[in-house]
Amino acid sequence: MRLLAAAVGVVILLLGSCAQPRQPAQAPSRTASARHIDPGNIRRMRRDLPPGYEVTAVSGQAAPPAIWGLGGNTASTPARCAALADPGGGHGQSAQGISGSGAGGILYAVVAAAPSGSVSLDQSLVAQCRTWTMTSRRATARVHLVDAPRIDGAVTLGMATDITTSVEGGNEIGYRANTFTAYLGDYYAFTTLISDPGSPQSPLGPQFAADLLVKTASTLRA
Repeated sequence: MRLLAAAVGVVILLLGSCAQPRQPAQAPSRTASARHIDPGNIRRMRRDLPPGYEVTAVSGQAAPPAIWGLGGNTASTPARCAALADPGGGHGQSAQGISGSGAGGILYAVVAAAPSGSVSLDQSLVAQCRTWTMTSRRATARVHLVDAPRIDGAVTLGMATDITTSVEGGNEIGYRANTFTAYLGDYYAFTTLISDPGSPQSPLGPQFAADLLVKTASTLRA
């Protein structure tokens, strides 16, 4: 977990500057998707992290692939599937959120404005991209869709991602990222839990990240 925290810590600094998935909920009505979102409320999510977690602010252009450790210049196979991992298409604006590090893994709760004024989930991609791969210079991520929590007035998506990253000395580290995204009209929010499956410490489960997304959406709407 020490190597994992060090690798993902680099991502935090940069940000500061085959299960069949259940079909996501039906697209929200115009009234539901137009609910007021206050992105500044994301700071309140620190109260929902486990006790003893060290919390850090996240800001800038943030998207799940960067948090997974892929950084920039990523390639997706098939290419069209990248839109599921990054709803902003690499242009998520005014992202803000928190990250927390502790014995159970590293947690993120992030909200970002849609670059074109609104964002929605392409249901055809959900059918076509049940599994896919993303790569960067030093990391490979294998993604598959999983069940996502239901949120009133929002479409949600769940992804389980196994990442292998090359580190100094030619070594590799492997870890898992469970990410859940909610499409909220002019914004999208996501939570991610990064854990080391081989850690002797008890990691948090993916359900924690799923429940955290439900709380995040509620907090942003408060």
